[in-house]
Amino acid sequence: MTRKQKINRLGFELPGVAEPIGSYVPALRTGNLVFTAGQIPTRDGKLIAAGKVPTDVSLQEAQAAARQCVLNALAAVEAEIGSLDDIVRIVRLNVFVNSAPGFTDQAKVANGASDLLLDIFSEAGRHTRCAVGAAELPLGAPVELDLIVQIR
Repeated sequence: MTRKQKINRLGFELPGVAEPIGSYVPALRTGNLVFTAGQIPTRDGKLIAAGKVPTDVSLQEAQAAARQCVLNALAAVEAEIGSLDDIVRIVRLNVFVNSAPGFTDQAKVANGASDLLLDIFSEAGRHTRCAVGAAELPLGAPVELDLIVQIR
C-alpha cells in the first residue's frame, strides 16, 4: 500500500498544495532533506478553525487542525519530490500553537500531528519535535507547523 493510499485508508485526503500567503515557497529540497514552509490548517483555501486555544478553539479542534496542517505539509513535500513513498523518515516537526494566556498543553495539540505521522509512516514517522505557544499566528490560525523530512 502506498503512503497516499494509507492516508486515504485513515479517512483523510491529501489536499492540493496551499498557496503561499507571502514571499516564500511551500517546500524546498536540499540534498536528501526537504523543509516545508509553515503550514496552517486550510482546506480548499479556507481556515478550518481560527482563534486561540482553548478559549476559541477546543483542544480537540486544535488537534484536528494540526492534522490538517500535516496533510498540507505532506502535500508540499509530495509536490517537491513526486511521491510520499520517497520519504525515508520524518526528521523534525515544529508546532506553533496560538495560545490563550495560561494555556500550557501545546504538546497535546502537537500530538494531533505527531500521531498522524506515526499512523502514516510507522517507525519512519517517529521524529524530534518542538511545541511552542505563540501570541498570534497568520490569519488567526490556531496552529501552524513545519516539517523536515529525509528522502531517498
